[in-house]
Amino acid sequence: MGDSVRLRFAPSPTGYLHIGGVRTALFNWLWARRLGGTFVLRIEDTDEARSTEENTQVILRDMRWLGLNWDEGPEVGGDHGPYFQTQRRDLYQKYVDQLVESGKAYRCYATKDELQKARDELKAKDPKAQFKYPGWWRDKGPADWPKDQPYVIRLKVPESGDVTYEDLVFGQQRFPADAMQDFVLIRSTGMPLYNLGCVIDDHTMGISLVARGRDHMINTPLQVLIYQALGFDVPQFAHLPMMLGKKNEKLSKRHGAVSVAEYRKAGFKPDGLLNYLARFGWSHGDQEVFSLDDLIQTFDWAGCNRSDGRFDPNKLLAINFEHLKEDHLTDEATYLKQWAPYVNEAYGEVDEARLAKVMPLIRPRAKTYLEATERVDWLFATELVFEDKSKNKFLTADKAEHLLPLRDLVQAHEPFEATSLEEAVKAWAERDDIKLGAIAQPARVALTGKGASPGLFDVMELLGRETTVARLAAGHALATEG
Repeated sequence: MGDSVRLRFAPSPTGYLHIGGVRTALFNWLWARRLGGTFVLRIEDTDEARSTEENTQVILRDMRWLGLNWDEGPEVGGDHGPYFQTQRRDLYQKYVDQLVESGKAYRCYATKDELQKARDELKAKDPKAQFKYPGWWRDKGPADWPKDQPYVIRLKVPESGDVTYEDLVFGQQRFPADAMQDFVLIRSTGMPLYNLGCVIDDHTMGISLVARGRDHMINTPLQVLIYQALGFDVPQFAHLPMMLGKKNEKLSKRHGAVSVAEYRKAGFKPDGLLNYLARFGWSHGDQEVFSLDDLIQTFDWAGCNRSDGRFDPNKLLAINFEHLKEDHLTDEATYLKQWAPYVNEAYGEVDEARLAKVMPLIRPRAKTYLEATERVDWLFATELVFEDKSKNKFLTADKAEHLLPLRDLVQAHEPFEATSLEEAVKAWAERDDIKLGAIAQPARVALTGKGASPGLFDVMELLGRETTVARLAAGHALATEG
């Protein structure tokens, strides 16, 4: 089965890689991986005014970061290239010429002004009427073609009957042909429109299943007509529910982060993001958290639902947290490898051994790698930054009275290790009838700048004797100055 199972993701390099597009890519990738098939990456760059090489590289980089590797496509190659539409113009023209020669498509020389005039006249008669191209050039041939004038190529849409296809998510779909118009296949510039390029590419690349967002259902009957006109086998289709904003509008930047790059920068784990996107429009019983291997083993089209959903950033954060805190989803070596770049970017190249030591103290509470990075500023930042609320509450003359005695104790104590330091401080507090909190909270703020941190004595061990002593003294000075 694997040899005949071929799926694709075909983004347009007109901007960033949108997470809605990633969900489409993921579902295609999962099905290809589950069945041992082929996953193709194709770049649909026919919008020459907006497509850029920079955007293409962003797409490739983000796909690799997500772990959605492709078997054929840019920088990988394959037997069905080229994998950029702008490099396939001769192929499109070849098939368009066949359609015209067979009488299934025709040249249309109608100008924009003529079409606009017809629209205006129809609107004047019936404001609610839907304009359809009147078919002025439908039955004309080479003898009627004017010389040296631009034209487009239109498909001859059947004037009766239905266009049908089976959708793996939405079931049987039927569209009356007489509700359609003779639509344009190729522009006067020779550049194909989406539907033509999509059909020819999917056919020549052997795509067996076209899975994409529900917003493309309007295109599918048109594409079925092109398949039929060219005598191609029609592939399977699966349309996926839409990812919407809070008010059921199309998800966009105004709703928050929508690009893969933003989530990478914010410290999300690739598998956590993919887990959330997989659960958006698909379910497997009551299970919420999946590893990538889990998804490959369990994904199927029967689990997809038809209802659009609202993107929930809080749920995404919660699922990402599950991936970061559970050892069976992210082992320590992987966590450290993926976290280190964020720490290095924030604080310069840090000692990985120290990072490994602090990791178990930070990991249980940090929901993203970026949050984990912010939680170790006290350890790696060149200058300690104090929370105003914590400083004002605990670094006061009356509450900082134990900082210097604590400094003296830890300066002389051996070994400088968390458990031993804790025992010594507790013994001092008990001997002098001091509440441990009266020592610990001012010390915590003096050492980390925060009112909440990992265990105080773990912090001391990680900072080391010299820094601990210096910060306790500085904290006392700050509390008593003026």
